Amino acid sequence: MKIDDLKNILFLDIETVPIEQCYDQLAEPMKKLWDHKASKSYGWEELPVEELYDSKAGIFAEFGKIVCIVVGICDLTDPKHLILRVKSFFSHNEKEILTAFKELLETKFDQQKLRLCAHNGKEFDFPFICRRMLINAIELPATLSISGKKPWEVLHLDTMEMWKFGDRKNFTSLNLLANIFKIPSSKYDIDGSQVRDVYYNEEGLERITTYCAEDVIVTARVFLKLMNIHVKLEPQIIDL
Repeated sequence: MKIDDLKNILFLDIETVPIEQCYDQLAEPMKKLWDHKASKSYGWEELPVEELYDSKAGIFAEFGKIVCIVVGICDLTDPKHLILRVKSFFSHNEKEILTAFKELLETKFDQQKLRLCAHNGKEFDFPFICRRMLINAIELPATLSISGKKPWEVLHLDTMEMWKFGDRKNFTSLNLLANIFKIPSSKYDIDGSQVRDVYYNEEGLERITTYCAEDVIVTARVFLKLMNIHVKLEPQIIDL
């Protein structure tokens, strides 16, 4: 990969929480559907469904919602000192976030060349965004409309998949990759397991968004390491 190719890569991360603060606030049909899902999930059988909802519902698009999307794009003005221009979309209104994100994709980038990159994005971020867009009656942008495409036609990038090198059984966290590549980690404040409590109990949406932005910066730096591109990358919070 050449430095110039970075201009078509949008690094991103999302943070999600349960759609309701607690299990008891779910409508009765959704309670029954959550009970069923919990009973069928390996290793969950002995845990209370209420407890499982608090800790696990946010990772499922059917029971969770997006509270922020943060993106970053490389500014190539100085190829020896790259700037990662970072923009955050955050709100208690998920549809506002998704609509603004879709508008960014469709107005600021060439949809035929744009590549989305996230850590574990193919398993989590990309499908979660797609599902929540459909639930919110938002038409998928071209770069996320992958139904019916062949694998080589999907331009998404995933730093976790890149690190696997074909090893299907291996899960490597972003934090671990950051440490082995000697990249300052974003995990000093909160981690994914705390997002639900910070959002609902501390009203900490801005804190969550800051954490999410730090993950985007780390993802971009890890990507450069995986591509063997050795340049300094500095973040800049700016409107794209």
